[in-house]
Amino acid sequence: MPANETLPVVYVRGFAGDTRGIDKAVADPFYGFNEGSTHIRVGAGNKPSFYQFESPLLRLLLDEGYEIRVQGGQEAYLDAAEKVPANTVWVHRFYDAAASSWGARPEEYRLENAAGSLLALIEKIRAKAGVPRVHLVAHSMGGLICRCLLQKILPERGEDPGEYVDKLFTYGTPHGGIAFEHGLGLLERLRDATGINGADIFGPERMYEYLTPAALQDRAGPPEGWDPRQMLGGFPPERVFCLVGTDPADYQVAMGLSSAVVGARSDGLVQIDNAYVPGAHRAYVHRSHSGSYGLVNSEEGYQNLRRFLFGDLRVSSALVGHRLPDDDQVEWQAEVRLSVRGLPIVMHEQTASHWCPVQLPRTRTDGGPERDVPLVTTFLCSRLAPREGAGPVRHALHLRVLSLRRIDGFLSFGDHLEQTADLDDILIVDVGSSNGAGSPNGATAAPAGAAPATGAPAGAVPKVWAVWNSTVEGAIRDYTPSGPPLTDLNPAAGVWRAEIPLPETIRPVLGADARVALTVTPWN
Repeated sequence: MPANETLPVVYVRGFAGDTRGIDKAVADPFYGFNEGSTHIRVGAGNKPSFYQFESPLLRLLLDEGYEIRVQGGQEAYLDAAEKVPANTVWVHRFYDAAASSWGARPEEYRLENAAGSLLALIEKIRAKAGVPRVHLVAHSMGGLICRCLLQKILPERGEDPGEYVDKLFTYGTPHGGIAFEHGLGLLERLRDATGINGADIFGPERMYEYLTPAALQDRAGPPEGWDPRQMLGGFPPERVFCLVGTDPADYQVAMGLSSAVVGARSDGLVQIDNAYVPGAHRAYVHRSHSGSYGLVNSEEGYQNLRRFLFGDLRVSSALVGHRLPDDDQVEWQAEVRLSVRGLPIVMHEQTASHWCPVQLPRTRTDGGPERDVPLVTTFLCSRLAPREGAGPVRHALHLRVLSLRRIDGFLSFGDHLEQTADLDDILIVDVGSSNGAGSPNGATAAPAGAAPATGAPAGAVPKVWAVWNSTVEGAIRDYTPSGPPLTDLNPAAGVWRAEIPLPETIRPVLGADARVALTVTPWN
């Protein structure tokens, strides 16, 4: 796709439950994509802080110039219009036929039918807007509707899903189904056997049906080891972003009963390990599945969405070259937080306190370096510098490495210091380009609609500066990168890579060759 090509956005909402819940859902003209929030947990001096997030729908209109076209309904507008703009947001109102509030007999909701009608909507939008593809944005079950389209509906027609959808962003989608930490599997079996309120769509048998083309299905059901999270059917997982929630406490559905049975390692409804597609990009944020502190109506969710859909830089980081100490009784974890300059939120947060640290596995027994450990991939937009003359696009990678000793399978606290890391430092990363945009010499960021600073047709190549905060004198906000950028270790065109040694204080533990590898590639 050409850089900065504008594509329509289609929103697909989540599960509404029984007829009463469906009636409530269809009463909202935008199926919840227009819901905002006014809450943030942390304020200065531990005081409540008012923070207004207008809603992802309104922010797309304000920030990216999108439009909502309605004439008695979006479908009615589409049917009547000869052409529609590409910069439009559409809501897939798949629940309407299953509502009783219209005065007609409601139809039984079926996920495959919702995926089929999503395809019809996309085909109509493509034809009227004159675009090749659309972006799909989905909450919870909506992501499964999108995957049914990509993995079953289109492949059964012999169509390439990449010809219809450019990117898929999911908020809290149960890609691996919904499982419960408590109940010894009885609750899942009861749900799947009774299909109460259609909730069996979150069990493996139904997921296998709607995620697998009919010609490939086994009549006996999902084969042993089948993983519903796997993105099959031809749509590339690297065009998928999964936002994973880690806050079950604020999910108040069923008066908190849901979060109690699903467990702490969840957003209150979807367990962390079931909320992503292997091979897809993901961010962990301390938000619940829905509600006042929900994923969709959050600044964290929106900023990840915005940069994934419209950014021009992809920056990946990994821990490489490290050697874990020769002590099988010690386990190692890393905690990672990522912040982007100019934003009031943390874009990504994997911590032990949120039940999702990065595990550092022991992969070598011969004293050699362990396998590379991916830390986080983020998307940046060179035109979103917080102020004119701000210099390069800056983000900060907060890295903590912790060790835990186990004896006979139990944690040993004899030499333990709780919440104390063996490494605790921040890598400040500035990304610019050789064509002047985003350089540390005060050049301004590219304006909206301009060619991206990285991967531009003029042959711009990225320039990256990185420094550990422990070596910076004074406040980070006052730090300006100077001197030559880091050396590109990858000669391939379109890929830039550098490796930054870990601070000297951790080298006696993880080895002198332990580094953070940064890889920058164009993104569109």
